Formats: sequence, C-alpha cells, structure tokens
Amino acid sequence: MRRLLIRPGGIGDCILSFPALAHLKADYTEVWLRGDVAPLVRFADRVCSIASTGLDLLGLPGTDPPHGLIEHLRSFDSIVSWYGANRLELREQVDALALPLRFLSALPPAGERTHAADFFLKQVGGAGLAVPRIECPPAERRDFAAIHPFSGSPRKNWPLERYRELAERLPLPVQWCAGPEEALDNAVRIENLWDLAGWLRGARIYVGNDSGITHLAAAVGTPLVAIFGPTDPELWAPRGDRVHIVNGILDDIDVDRVLDVARTLLRHPRVTIE
Repeated sequence: MRRLLIRPGGIGDCILSFPALAHLKADYTEVWLRGDVAPLVRFADRVCSIASTGLDLLGLPGTDPPHGLIEHLRSFDSIVSWYGANRLELREQVDALALPLRFLSALPPAGERTHAADFFLKQVGGAGLAVPRIECPPAERRDFAAIHPFSGSPRKNWPLERYRELAERLPLPVQWCAGPEEALDNAVRIENLWDLAGWLRGARIYVGNDSGITHLAAAVGTPLVAIFGPTDPELWAPRGDRVHIVNGILDDIDVDRVLDVARTLLRHPRVTIE
C-alpha cells in the first residue's frame, strides 16, 4: 500500500495532526505539509513541502500542473488530504482524474467540542486520546527556563512586560526564544524546527503563549506553562502530562499566577496543577 498524506496549516495545527498522520502509516508513506514542519515528520518514507509540489496549481483554470505531478499522484493507492476540501476546482479535477483522494476538513467545525487532536484522529478512524509525540535525540536537561513570548497572532500574546517580570522572578536562568521575524534582543533563534525541538527538550521548563512553538515544546516532553487567552484550551491546548494551562483574559492574568504554576512545576514536573 502506497499512501500520500497532505496536511496544510500552521505549526501547531500540523503537530496536533501527528497522531492522525501516524495512524495512517502504510507500507510506503509520503507526507506533504508546510516546509518548516517537514523535519519533524520522522515516520514517513518521504516528506516534502506542499509548495514544492505544485499542488496549488492543480485545477486552476488555464494553468497546467507541474510536469510529473499527475503521474506521481496516480502512483498512490490512497491519498488523504486536509488540503483543498473547500476548493471546488481542485475537487472537480480530482474527480476527473479519478484519483484515490479523500478530502478531510483541516479544522474542526464550528460548535465541535472535541479536542482538535482527537478530532483529527477520529477523522481517520482512530480512537482514544491523541497525544502528539516527537522523539528527539536525548538532550541533557539543563538548568534554564525557555520563554517564547510570541504566537501567530498578537491577540494571543500575554504582555511582553509581564514575561520580563516573570523572567526576573523565576528561580533559574532564562533563555528567550524567538523566530526569524520576531523582534527580541538576545533571543535564541533556531530556524530548523528539528534542531529547535532538541533545544527545547533540554530546558527544565518552558513558558509561552498559544503558539506552534508551545505545541513543539509539549510534543518533546518539556514541562511547560501555556498561557491561553482568546483560544479555547479545551479544543487547542497542547497535550501531555507535563503541560499546564493558565487560561483567562490575558490582561487579567498577573505574573504571580503564572509564577506559582511555574514554581510548582519546577518542584514536581509531573504534578497536575488546577
């Protein structure tokens, strides 16, 4: 069985889909997704970015698909795609080519109360609690806290000045983490997500917003505090027995509340904190 899995979306959305993708593993498995997430997919035989395949050109009027794309798609016995479910022209082209392609919704529907990871797993016939895991090479646990104070949307960010106060009051050194486009002096910047995953695994604790990097830290098993505001953590929180959520109106979440959770987590990494 040759199977192709196509998964668009942000870093966090992709990571929450990992249990579903792994559930679909076949004799030969190929995965197409956003390019920066590709290094994190280790179970597949081949991984590449959606952008590199030319799939976005398939079905566009007056546009020929890249050479070899159709033949490559026809080489699979099964194609499961979270990409293109709402693109009528793509669906029509798939039908015309008689490709063995099944479209799935890339996001849970409005009103869905199932956690996104469980929803994606259920879509493909899986059951149970879906917990994304990324098995990085062993990293020596070091005595520092990693803080990533950004996310994909400013409205999901706890105020930076409160992160700075938190950093001053934590009982261990802090290393700040930022992406290439995120303005933060003296931050650690590791563009390759596989290398970043290994660095995060070495931290004693991680603190961050609802972001893809927070999901990455959870997936490698780093004890973490995730600060959630407008996003519903029941649906979108990172998963893991070392994950602890501080939830509320972001401007109303004070430093003491986050610090108390972080201190408890440092003393007892696997404790459940309400």
